[in-house]
Amino acid sequence: MSHGKQFTFYTHKMGPNGWKVAFVLEELGLSYESVYLDINGGEHKRPPFTDINPNGRIPALVDHHNGDFAIWESGAIILYLVDKYDTEKRLSVADEKGRYHLIQWLFFQMSGQGPYFGQAFWFMRYHPEKVPSAVERYQKEILRVFSVLDGVLAKAPGGYLVGGKPTVADLSFVPWNNAAMRYALQGLEGVDIPKQYPAFYAWHQKLVEREHVKKLLALQAKFAQEAGL
Repeated sequence: MSHGKQFTFYTHKMGPNGWKVAFVLEELGLSYESVYLDINGGEHKRPPFTDINPNGRIPALVDHHNGDFAIWESGAIILYLVDKYDTEKRLSVADEKGRYHLIQWLFFQMSGQGPYFGQAFWFMRYHPEKVPSAVERYQKEILRVFSVLDGVLAKAPGGYLVGGKPTVADLSFVPWNNAAMRYALQGLEGVDIPKQYPAFYAWHQKLVEREHVKKLLALQAKFAQEAGL
């Protein structure tokens, strides 16, 4: 380590899974150096990165204040950060039941949101053949997830998923939700997110207006503009 910061954070300029970890690092005021891997060049598929994450996926984090402890998978990284460094419970909760609900929502984000939203983008932008039925399937799954969140948030104290306050459970959904509303659902006939999913939309707007989230989303938008996206 030569940058002198607590963490080295391996990520990608556009990948949503990296940004949700960055939100947590920023919100907790932790010092980190971002290393943006060249995904198109396959940098994530070879050493030295695969020495840290043998699965060859971003993100990964090295904690230089904990014996250069390395951890990968975004959900695992987030839990590590709040368990070890969120002693004041700014982004987590103190009670046992609430903690398991927080983990529940993190798992839902990682299994029920990210992969399906990612498939929508794959078939819309990157798949070599046009497969309208696949695009339709995953767009419908995006709306189904929005509906699940909307129904829960409409009844949730404070309009947040756990504990009546914003936690890592809420923040973890922001990057993929933002991408879906900006790109994956654009032009889809009959869809009006603010009207059809009002609790979800209000929740998302509160989250993206948070100081650190807003700052990082602006940086992501800058990278996207530079990449011509």
